[in-house]
Amino acid sequence: MAAGPLRDPALPDLAALVWRASRYREGTRPAGAPAWTLDELSGRLAELSGLGAAAQLTLAFLLVREAQALGEPAAWVSHRRSSFYPPDAAASGVDLSALPVIFVGDAQEAARAAAQLARSGAFGLLVVDLIGIDPAVPPALQSRLAGLARTHDIAVLILTEKPADAPSVGSLVSFRGEALRRRVEGPAESVPEEGAARFACRLRVLKDKRRGPGWRHEELCRGPAGLR
Repeated sequence: MAAGPLRDPALPDLAALVWRASRYREGTRPAGAPAWTLDELSGRLAELSGLGAAAQLTLAFLLVREAQALGEPAAWVSHRRSSFYPPDAAASGVDLSALPVIFVGDAQEAARAAAQLARSGAFGLLVVDLIGIDPAVPPALQSRLAGLARTHDIAVLILTEKPADAPSVGSLVSFRGEALRRRVEGPAESVPEEGAARFACRLRVLKDKRRGPGWRHEELCRGPAGLR
């Protein structure tokens, strides 16, 4: 494992989106209703997919931020070809000084690294960023990750780049969601910084072994100046 190059900061991907508000956080949604939270994914192997960077990174940052707020250590496993843009993660509220980032060569190495971290029992959230590479993870490694997630009550979230009708990483994935984004037009007061655009980052649940598929979650975010 070694440090590698970061994704080109000039690319207008959703890593640049900054968390701003939630429509369905605690206190605004019915009690017991599903939502995109760490608690919903704890103890599970989950996959969040989308085309391009879409909103996967933004939604993953929400979980990292929540984990850190709860005092649950989080780690990010990525590949050497790209990763998130750190200033955007920091702007979204992520404490980068408390987020270990591990760079590996491919999906198998990423899964092994995540398993090693999970085995320590020290983490509440592990994000495995496979965006932009072949996300194939052998069933044995998936089984290991799923078992460690259950044993240590860890949320293991795999980020992939694929359409909703593409197969999941594997049958051991307990939760799969599709990340989407759309530009939101609205009153100027909801965009506090001049030049910033608003986006809705939406989760559409394709598979959920606990609650069943079909539920949705949406976060209202703002993008950096210039992103349209």
